[in-house]
Amino acid sequence: MADDMRHRTGEVTLTVLTPDRQPLADQVITVAQQRHDFAFGNIGFDFVRLVGGPSDTAGVFGDAEHLGLDVLADAWLGLFNTATLPFYWGGYEPKRGETDSRRLTATARWLAERGVTVKGHPLVWHTVQPDWLLGLPLDEVEQLARARIRELAGGFAGLIDVWDAINETVIMPVFANGDNAITPLAWARGRIAMVRMAFEEARAANPSATLVLNDFDLSTAYECLIEGVLEAGIRIDAIGLQTHMHQGYRGEEYMQRTLDRFARYGLPLHMTETTLLSGHLMPPEITDLNDYQIPSWPSTPEGEQRQAEEIVRHYRSLVGHPAVQSINYWGITDDGAWLGAPVGLLRADGSRKPSYDALAGLIKGEWWLPPTEMRTAADGTVTVAGFHGDYTAGGVPFTIKPGRTSATVVL
Repeated sequence: MADDMRHRTGEVTLTVLTPDRQPLADQVITVAQQRHDFAFGNIGFDFVRLVGGPSDTAGVFGDAEHLGLDVLADAWLGLFNTATLPFYWGGYEPKRGETDSRRLTATARWLAERGVTVKGHPLVWHTVQPDWLLGLPLDEVEQLARARIRELAGGFAGLIDVWDAINETVIMPVFANGDNAITPLAWARGRIAMVRMAFEEARAANPSATLVLNDFDLSTAYECLIEGVLEAGIRIDAIGLQTHMHQGYRGEEYMQRTLDRFARYGLPLHMTETTLLSGHLMPPEITDLNDYQIPSWPSTPEGEQRQAEEIVRHYRSLVGHPAVQSINYWGITDDGAWLGAPVGLLRADGSRKPSYDALAGLIKGEWWLPPTEMRTAADGTVTVAGFHGDYTAGGVPFTIKPGRTSATVVL
């Protein structure tokens, strides 16, 4: 194992016993990894239509129209173990009291049945808001927001236990790119009060949930917010960092400095929204990525090679940092991608880009133990080294975890 991955790996002395609990001596068994402890994620937005069925409401980001379930599932499940599903208020409840619960529930169950951890995004955000909220008194907006948080966090408990509790709070009170009811509420109540509402309502509805504070603003403004939230006694479970790199890969040095800055709070870091392009880069003078709207943004051979190289560099730097707990890539396919940008690991027709194979070479290659024959010693033991996660020996499960040096399986 590479030195910078030692915090991700372990070694156990596995004792293999027969059904009558005698050592299985000098026998060959097959050991194989089944799952990473590390959360390698991607959005699962496309599955909502493919699993849950079509919707009469406005489409959600990433709603691919041209890929079948078999093609998408084969690629997605081949790499990822954590899926983010869309719970934007405007898409989830476009008409008051009429929600998309049925489709989201069906999709979450389908993913969970395949061993995928499901995350919801987001409980509170100022964008993709329903029009029916506009014009309501602030007190009513707040009560509706609180009820929505409880309904989602509590109603999906056990199926979805990870949430971006509040999204992009730094800009929330001053957001000026469209009318919504949350920005005035944030202006009136303040950022910390909005964070408190999101986390405390969600925590009350599902005490075992993992709740993430998420933002794209990685400046000192976000650090000030985090410090204010912690000083206010609000418990957050993880700090979410967005890295949509439409203007080019920011490099290992930038990422190391950024991760170190946010790791100092002693909380896990979730890389919640990560993208790298396989086409031309957005001009550097663009300050709001949403302002760059073009008719066509194709993937190119040169861009695809660059994306493949950069995704390996990016994932190595993130997994190599001990504070990082998860990486969520923002799009499996170019079809329906945010801003129409070529960010996917698959082309719009479902064919795999070099970036897919490059990432697979890490997650299911270098960082993975495939089925491997090992011979037990006279006392029935065998030493197994690998990345933290779930394994089987002779089909029987065991785990490699931090601090664990031994395990026993009975065949």
